[in-house]
Amino acid sequence: MAGSPNAPSRRSIFAASFIGTSIEWYDYYIFGTAAALVFGTLFFPQFSSVAGTLAAFGTFAVGFIARPLGAAVIGHYGDRIGRKAMLVLTLLLTGGATALIGLLPTYAAIGVAAPLLLVLLRLLQGFGVGGEWGGAVLIATEHASPRRRAVYGSFAQFGVPIGVLTSNLAFLAVAGLPDESFVSWGWRIPFLLSVVLVVVGFVVRSRLQDAPEFEQVKAKRETSTVPFTELLRRHPRVLALASLASIAPPAVGYTVIVYMLSYGTTALDYERTTLLTLIMLSTVVWVATIVVAALLSDRYGSRRVFIIGAVTAVIWPVPMFALVNTGSAGLAGLAFAVAAIVQGIMAGAQGGLFSEIFPVRVRYSGISIAYQVGGMVGGAITPLVATALFGATGSSTPIALYVTALSLLSLVAVFGLREGSARSTDQVPAR
Repeated sequence: MAGSPNAPSRRSIFAASFIGTSIEWYDYYIFGTAAALVFGTLFFPQFSSVAGTLAAFGTFAVGFIARPLGAAVIGHYGDRIGRKAMLVLTLLLTGGATALIGLLPTYAAIGVAAPLLLVLLRLLQGFGVGGEWGGAVLIATEHASPRRRAVYGSFAQFGVPIGVLTSNLAFLAVAGLPDESFVSWGWRIPFLLSVVLVVVGFVVRSRLQDAPEFEQVKAKRETSTVPFTELLRRHPRVLALASLASIAPPAVGYTVIVYMLSYGTTALDYERTTLLTLIMLSTVVWVATIVVAALLSDRYGSRRVFIIGAVTAVIWPVPMFALVNTGSAGLAGLAFAVAAIVQGIMAGAQGGLFSEIFPVRVRYSGISIAYQVGGMVGGAITPLVATALFGATGSSTPIALYVTALSLLSLVAVFGLREGSARSTDQVPAR
């Protein structure tokens, strides 16, 4: 607990959870930005413009396929060995893969090997990210008192919008280059900067210890032998509902962060720098909403606040596209800002909610797998489906309805979750 003797300070917990997560999501989001802006041209030039964009988004989606696997494997060792060790590993895996992408030759230089290597590095990047969020949430919430779990759980959630902010800042810094320079070498700079950021994150995370809550389980030799198997055997309903509840935030988020960059620049003639700036500004609203939602979650309950966020996620996609379709930068900015509020409400509640529904002995695996399965369905597939729907219909309405349907799945699922349900099951099963 945060108030126990020799407990780390709130500042150090915040730094370990937030800084590392910010760096990892910076790494992840610069890939999404590059997929929307240049990867189709550089790595899939033999395709048409639409097919090249689909192929680039397909490579982006590959990272999500690796994320549940990373969640299961890293979650396994996180539940057996410790949260801190796995958080250091995820940082090195993701950061290393990101830096190598920045050095990768293009199709023009090495042919088909270029997209194959891009896919391989994206898989490695996704594998590392798969174990990141769960560990970052737990390193915070397991040091928190029961009344502050949502606030502490929100530390990791700040990393998502800050990752978006810094990745967009990095691309905004090079987006003003002439097109030839941007396509030739400018896009590589954000990827190579990852090396410096990873060093910072490594230093911060290596100083923190696992929480007493987990150490007690480990000391009593009560850690799960195979956490994933135990999850499926003893907590299948909670795992399924949590996975479905996790779909809405990335469905809304990746529609704005990834798909809108492609849609806005090709279908609506927005300037690349305009969209990057609007998305960057919306992250300020996102962060502020997370703070408010986390405070309200500790007061009124994380589940109740998450439900409010899921309702807004069901309502907002159609108006959001309507505003963007006007071609007005101001109205597009409003659309992105409200979308940031939608995501922020759910993000502020999610860490506290998920840390309460799984027992300590399988908690890393449980929240990681649920979060990443939701991310795969809501995040990986959405830009692909959106691109295909627009290509087939020439309208954004089917895209908006698709995001609404995904959000409705999350809304229904979260009604089935119960805060604190893990408290009565947080024990070693009979052998």
